[in-house]
Amino acid sequence: MTSIDPVRLEVIRNALIAAAEEMSITIWRTSRSTVVREILDFSTAVFDSEGRNIAQSARIPVHLNSMSDCLKRILEAHIPLEEWAEGDVVVTNDPYSGGQHLPDIQTFRPVFVDGRRVAIVGTLCHHVDVGGGAPGSYYAAATEIFQEGIRIPPLRLVERGALNTSVFEMLLYNVRQSDETRGDLNAQIAALGIGTRAVSRIARKYGSDALGAAMSSILDGSERMMRAAIAALPDGTASFVELVDDDGQSEEPIRLSVTIVKEGDRISLDFAGSSPQVRGPVNNTPAMTCSAVYYALLAALGSDIPANSGCYRPVSVSLPEGSVVNARFPAPVAGRMVVNHRIATAVFGALAQIAPERIPAAYYAISYVYAVSILRPDSKRQVYFDIEVGGWGGHAKGDGASALSCGLHNNTNAPIEMVEAKYPVVFTRYGLLPDSGGAGEHRGGLGLVREFRLEAPEGLLSTNFERFRVPPYGLYGGKPGSLSSTTLRRADGTQVDLASKVSGVALSSGDTVTIRTSGGGGFGEAARRDPARLADDIAEGLVTTEAAREHYGAAVIPAVDAAA
Repeated sequence: MTSIDPVRLEVIRNALIAAAEEMSITIWRTSRSTVVREILDFSTAVFDSEGRNIAQSARIPVHLNSMSDCLKRILEAHIPLEEWAEGDVVVTNDPYSGGQHLPDIQTFRPVFVDGRRVAIVGTLCHHVDVGGGAPGSYYAAATEIFQEGIRIPPLRLVERGALNTSVFEMLLYNVRQSDETRGDLNAQIAALGIGTRAVSRIARKYGSDALGAAMSSILDGSERMMRAAIAALPDGTASFVELVDDDGQSEEPIRLSVTIVKEGDRISLDFAGSSPQVRGPVNNTPAMTCSAVYYALLAALGSDIPANSGCYRPVSVSLPEGSVVNARFPAPVAGRMVVNHRIATAVFGALAQIAPERIPAAYYAISYVYAVSILRPDSKRQVYFDIEVGGWGGHAKGDGASALSCGLHNNTNAPIEMVEAKYPVVFTRYGLLPDSGGAGEHRGGLGLVREFRLEAPEGLLSTNFERFRVPPYGLYGGKPGSLSSTTLRRADGTQVDLASKVSGVALSSGDTVTIRTSGGGGFGEAARRDPARLADDIAEGLVTTEAAREHYGAAVIPAVDAAA
């Protein structure tokens, strides 16, 4: 194999990351939907000629940690590497072919230089709607994947540079927002072209052999760093159990059980004891579960490790078949983030027993996804789709962050001014929720409240929420964060508390929806909190005096005096 010096290796590594970022910028600038353009629910990556993840944009770990698995499944079971031609674009959204859920459409394109395949580039975008039983394709009543939207097997959307217009139009005929889907898919195809040209330039500048050697070295380097980070932890075994509220179709909690065994420079995770797959659409496939596991390990072990397929080599994951973390086809999975986030917090909870100084208390741990199908006054229909976040857990060095997107899904918020300009809704509240962070020596970050009023004749609301029954846990005596809730207030003043996971809730003009998200758990005993910091919390309206008296005891009097 061609040898490569360390300086050139680092130059090529960063050039590949830049290629992934160029693809990311292309999607951002050319996409049509708010979920892609504003919430940034998309990812891009560069793979080696065998399909291993080499370089990523700074986007969404739950996507990026699974894209190589999807590509591997495509190559093994659907379209072998030798059948890929220059100019091909392969597309899929099938969770049972290594994908995430149906709204996440993945596209891949091979990179050829002088007739030789040197790499593959890939994109993943969350599309605002892919059909199914509910607007936004989060159908809470789904009991099989066929009810969740159009399922795209791995196939060529573009063949040798020619768009398969029949397949493209067939996809558009099966979604509610065809103009936005068309725009976002075209953005993905355009980004693949940008990525192909960027990687080709690297290969021509340094040589295809040198690029291949660099890619192998990049994987090996991340593996070495991951092994070193694991080896620095004490050997041992730790177990943790998380409970998810429900699957949206029963009140039965879902058990997530993980046992971690750390030995030398390897770590294994066993999810034996987790609940069987459930009837509702919150199940996970192995690609989804492992993605959350890799995220949790990388987040805990250090941000200086370049994220790629090499990081996964020292990690083994055992998933009971037919369980909620390894569901059998055709189990529904659209709301998989309900469980996926909690896989991460279960892993964090076990790691806290091995490396307590590294792990924070639990964060909000749910992508607060909601969608409203709106009939406008001009009789046109729109799908307003949004995602909200909550508070992070307190940690050994300070308080948790408030209303900050978790690294697992890494979304941004959609500005309310932009939403109001595009959809017939008016926001009446948007801000932090006092007292929502768990009390502790280091307080949990605050959740938020987001409230909007419908200004259209009618709408249908769907939500994929969580934390209505089981709050984010605290650590080392810290209190749990707050519970979440959704309230519907009718135009006539009547009020209804909604369940966490609903579809088809009828809205009328003047109806108001209020969403309250969870704050993070507290870290350490509340009685140990610095009274000056508590006084600042009270003065800034983050903690009320009533909550301070309830949770902080003797520290309250000087804190209240100082705040006054």
